[in-house]
Amino acid sequence: MQQSGAAGSHGCALCPLLGVLFFQGIYIVLSLEIKADAHVRGYVGENIKLKCTFKSTSSVTDKLTIDWTYRPPSSSRTESIFHYQSFQYPTTAGTFRDRISWVGDVYKGDASISISNPTIKDNGTFSCAVKNPPDVHHNIPVTELTVTERGFGTMLSSVALLSILVFIPSAVVVVLLLVRMGRKSAGLKKRSRSGYKKSSIEVSDDTDQEEENDCMAKLCVRCAECLDSDYEETY
Repeated sequence: MQQSGAAGSHGCALCPLLGVLFFQGIYIVLSLEIKADAHVRGYVGENIKLKCTFKSTSSVTDKLTIDWTYRPPSSSRTESIFHYQSFQYPTTAGTFRDRISWVGDVYKGDASISISNPTIKDNGTFSCAVKNPPDVHHNIPVTELTVTERGFGTMLSSVALLSILVFIPSAVVVVLLLVRMGRKSAGLKKRSRSGYKKSSIEVSDDTDQEEENDCMAKLCVRCAECLDSDYEETY
């Protein structure tokens, strides 16, 4: 720790970036740095990951602790929802009972958790705190969670993407076949006018062409069936 001196009276705009905390006229060098997403958006019923990472100057030991807290919107009440020390201790009471899962790895500097079956009532501020003695001085990042219903536009965009993936390749193949058939038809008309007779090889080519046309028709029908099936599942 270092006395603030004259610099303290003017503040320190770069202190947060340099890992320094100004507290009661004293500069404290942070030995533990914690990072979390400032804003996270999720959808009702779909698991949400709250990411939190940390860097410590000391090796991880069984004394390391992680605490996640939750504060509802427009409220000063804070609720503990997860605690870690060698083992995971998700809350067994309150709004998040049986819905918090540990998805982190302390040896990789990961203190993330996951919320299952989120609802709009889960909106609020989440805080991630890590202590790894003797590293106990750290910043406390917060994450603002916004949970919403998936709108019709979101589902429609998924259907549109599926349509593009299914129909564009099929359309390209159809166009190529139509061009090929058109060229062959023009050639046959020209030959018929001149009294030209097909050879055995050309007769065989015509048979292959008919088979290709049948296969293409079946492919288009199958693609349409797949799209209809996926569309029904979406809704």
